[in-house]
Amino acid sequence: MTSSTEPHQQAQGRLAHFPIMFFATVMGMLGLALALHAGEHSFATGTQYARIALYASAAMFLTIAFFYTAKTLIYPGMTADEWHHPVRLSFFPTVSISLLLMSVATLAEYPAIAEPLWMVGTALQGVLSLMVIADWIGHRSFKHGHLNAAWFIPPVGNLIVPIAGAQLGHADISWLFFSWGMIFWLVLLTLVMNRLTFHDPLPGRLQPTLVILIAPPAVGFIAWIKLSGALDVLGLFLLNSAYVFALIVATQLPRILRLPFALSFWALSFPLAALTIATFLYATETESTFHRYLGAGLLAVLLAIILILVGRTTLAITRNEICQPE
Repeated sequence: MTSSTEPHQQAQGRLAHFPIMFFATVMGMLGLALALHAGEHSFATGTQYARIALYASAAMFLTIAFFYTAKTLIYPGMTADEWHHPVRLSFFPTVSISLLLMSVATLAEYPAIAEPLWMVGTALQGVLSLMVIADWIGHRSFKHGHLNAAWFIPPVGNLIVPIAGAQLGHADISWLFFSWGMIFWLVLLTLVMNRLTFHDPLPGRLQPTLVILIAPPAVGFIAWIKLSGALDVLGLFLLNSAYVFALIVATQLPRILRLPFALSFWALSFPLAALTIATFLYATETESTFHRYLGAGLLAVLLAIILILVGRTTLAITRNEICQPE
């Protein structure tokens, strides 16, 4: 009797510990889909690979949303614990960000789907951002050790809103979210750099989140081009800031890649995808051959990283290394 109930009990235990961080895998896959679309558009090779990545991302989102919803309904206390966790709190907007990225990815071919996705994603992003920020400043005291680059996730989501929003004709709300994202990127950048410089190093599992430093300026550049419709000084500043952070992160990669695998390694995917898309966009705006091939090189690295992450995550699931108590 005991042996027959053990698998069921183990499955229940894994569901109870199903982490909100799984939605970061969807962000990475959707980033790949958008980067592939940008690359295929730049080299005029069609959009078949981007479409495949989009379908795979949508399937992943639905699967993860099903399991996380089941966890929330069956184990609401476990979801509440994640919300009150100083690190995992910042990952809740990955749900709304996934919806916003899907709206961007479907905008060209499926506009009837893109706008409802954008509306739901924008509303959810606004609510989650407000709730996260309210928790940061009013509901508890955080320590320096709790601060890490994952705190950039809510501002990044706000910067994603204008990418589809501006093209759908929602200019006012797009400017609101762009301003919101930029303000909190600058505030958090000061705090995070202070924490990284003057306090203890990040714990091993959080060190991959350093790559998120690339995302705000890269996404901000894309959003600015969509909002303003032209490349100007601010656009150049944002893109080159992303390159600077990419170079800084590159100095830390040898140490990060020696760490044991954790879901936080998916932090390597979306920021690199954002930088790839921004590079292709700059190449289009300026007809720069150098940036076109730089984008191709970044896309190749991104594709390799995604393949490794998918393989390593699958292996970790089969070995029951994920969805375990910490």
